[in-house]
Amino acid sequence: MQQQKETTHSNSAARAVNLQRIYGHGETEVRAVDGISIDFLDGQFTAIMGPSGSGKSTLMHCMAGLDSISSGKAYIGDTDISTLNDREITALRRDRLGFIFQSFNLVPTLTAKENITLPLDIAGEKVNQEWFDEVVQRLGLKGRLQHRPSELSGGQQQRVACARALVSRPDIIFGDEPTGNLDSNSSAEVLSILRSAVDKDGQTVVIVTHDPKAASYADRVVFLADGRIADELAKPDVESILGVMGKLEDH
Repeated sequence: MQQQKETTHSNSAARAVNLQRIYGHGETEVRAVDGISIDFLDGQFTAIMGPSGSGKSTLMHCMAGLDSISSGKAYIGDTDISTLNDREITALRRDRLGFIFQSFNLVPTLTAKENITLPLDIAGEKVNQEWFDEVVQRLGLKGRLQHRPSELSGGQQQRVACARALVSRPDIIFGDEPTGNLDSNSSAEVLSILRSAVDKDGQTVVIVTHDPKAASYADRVVFLADGRIADELAKPDVESILGVMGKLEDH
């Protein structure tokens, strides 16, 4: 069952309101995400950056229903995910979100084609063949569909993961260090794919990255430090990103 989308925040694909994620108690308490409010706009490419331990992956995991929230709210569209039970969160992730992870997360026993259509198969939904063909063509995977992950290079595996995220036309694609295990050529390919999904298809993309080059593909970079938003750049380039990162690391 597709969950109904409401339209009150029609330009917001996802948002957090005073979001907190706290681990431990008392002296061992860690505020990984400390009261963040942020909007991820529809049809926009956002990169989240920050020093190690700044809370960037935790924020994404909370937004995507992969980690629980201590307090505050997280919305996908106008669905408040903090009110959903496990089954509803699983359905929301399957029906409305796409994921690209650093470690590719492909099923080793399935072919590239089966990996790409897996979320739709699990949801019992038909693959739109025309869209599937376009995505596969665009990502240069046509001759690789019958290959298993072990027969593919890292760059090809990540392109399969991108295709899997795009084929179900999710509301939002979350990428956790999507280029972390790739060489610079493969990284550029994957980032160009995500950039063109935003520009051509109006897809919403949010990635966590430590790589200024990767972040420069985004429309906007949000910088975290100590679980809070420390800075933000619109229309970033590598130089402006390095400038902000330098300041954050000096503190």
